[in-house]
Amino acid sequence: MAKAELVMSFDPLTIEHLGVKMYSTLPPVLAELIANSYDAAAKKVQVILKDKNGENKKEIIVIDDGLGMSFEEINQKFLRIGRNRRENESDIVRGRKVIGKKGLGKLSFFGIAHEIEVATRKNGKENIFVLCWDDIKKSTQPNYNPRIKKKNAACPRALHGTTIVLRDIKRETDFSDRAIASSLAKIFIVEAGFQISVQHNEKKRVVVKNELRYEGLDREMSWKIPDQIGAKSNYARTKKIKGQLIATAKPISPRTNMRGIVLFSRNKLVNLPEYFSDSTSSHIFSYLTGWLEVDFIDELSEDVISTDRQSLNWGHSEMSKLRAYLRELIRWIELDWRDRRAKIREKKISVVSGVDIPKWYKHLPPEILEKVRPVVDAIVKDAELSGEESSKAVKSFHDVVPEYPKFHWRNLHPEVQSISKRYYENGDYYTAFFEATKKYVKDIKAKAKSQLVDRNLLENVFSEKNPKLSVTEKFKMKNGKKFEETTLNNIIEGHRMLALGVWLACRCPVAHEEVKSLKESGLFTEKDCLDALSLLSHLFSRLSNSQIIEQKESAGKCRAV
Repeated sequence: MAKAELVMSFDPLTIEHLGVKMYSTLPPVLAELIANSYDAAAKKVQVILKDKNGENKKEIIVIDDGLGMSFEEINQKFLRIGRNRRENESDIVRGRKVIGKKGLGKLSFFGIAHEIEVATRKNGKENIFVLCWDDIKKSTQPNYNPRIKKKNAACPRALHGTTIVLRDIKRETDFSDRAIASSLAKIFIVEAGFQISVQHNEKKRVVVKNELRYEGLDREMSWKIPDQIGAKSNYARTKKIKGQLIATAKPISPRTNMRGIVLFSRNKLVNLPEYFSDSTSSHIFSYLTGWLEVDFIDELSEDVISTDRQSLNWGHSEMSKLRAYLRELIRWIELDWRDRRAKIREKKISVVSGVDIPKWYKHLPPEILEKVRPVVDAIVKDAELSGEESSKAVKSFHDVVPEYPKFHWRNLHPEVQSISKRYYENGDYYTAFFEATKKYVKDIKAKAKSQLVDRNLLENVFSEKNPKLSVTEKFKMKNGKKFEETTLNNIIEGHRMLALGVWLACRCPVAHEEVKSLKESGLFTEKDCLDALSLLSHLFSRLSNSQIIEQKESAGKCRAV
């Protein structure tokens, strides 16, 4: 015959240690009640937070549409402390692998509330009873009899499920529906067919979704486990571990308690965030979060999950192997993160600095690129530098070593640089020199106002006896005295010969050979081009500083004007 009363059997200190002291905040308490609903095959669980009547009148109501309990099941299952349900019943209820195992979660509600009312309906019968913490503490017997409000009262057979009301809440409890929903998302993986919602008074319900778990984080990259992992391992269970790891753009605040990887088994948290490493110095630890499912730990013969489901027994041989693998996984993630993050930062730096780094590299000679790349990589990968500082450093370095550095380092005359740059960058070295020389001769003709061309022009304008332009008149010694006549004549003659030599080296080969053939022959290399352009720059500078010589035939002399 069924017992006529309800009985809770317990050791006097059991509830104190496993309920009041172990559970001190609301989310873990709700998590235990929700897990019970999940194991009862509920499709929906509603958490209702009521505080309209003031701090001392707060109530928390948890309603599910699960299987419910009969009077006998309340005694045999719910009120029996420490019952291992997996030893006595099927591990699967309506297609779900059950979460509960130790039979201690029901004590969690005493962590925040002193009175608990349970109403449960099954097979057309309703039972309601009340548990009172103050009465339990006063009890001198090993058994406690909850107060029965309804016993096997008739109710519609279609009505099933359990409602638990927490009253006389002694701990300070935040009733923010959004915050509690977010906390529950960090404790549960919500699967299809099971909905959890949180409602504060008559406000709109907040549905607990997996996305809430990392709400507000500035994601930069992620890895799907195991599909997007390139690490090789001898660990036999790698394919049984799945989840997602996330790296943020900015460091995760320690106050969020989200730094590290959370472990879940059967959709519920079993290990708080950590990095499974003895080292705490890795830079990635400030940016990495995520979750992994390790359901296989529930299949082990020995229970490795702590009572409060906050940690695993890492001393267990199987857990030690798991930890070693997770440590390897995080190491691989860190290397991949550094490479991917450097590419992301490189793109951002390129935008801010205006320096297209890949294009820049493309136009650097190998021997220069070999020295530039390590410096730029160090700037890009230096997490201590802000984006602005990194961009400024790259821009400054680029100014020193720009694209086609050998061309820019020659410090060519602006006219020479403007005309020859495009041809030089295309590797058409002879045309670069040829076009710049043409411009030089054209500028001489314009400044000297001469009708002569080519060689005749150069020999006439810079003639030794009757020059049209003076390239020495402007220059004097510091004491104001002029250079000796011999010195000036040598400079004038040397300048004329240099101008003729540059023109002949440029003009004459083109007059007799195709530019294509000259380009392909190797007769005029990149260095030849740069050397010739440097000489031409010298000539352009002298031309810019030259003075027109006014001829005075009557006196047989001339003077610069």
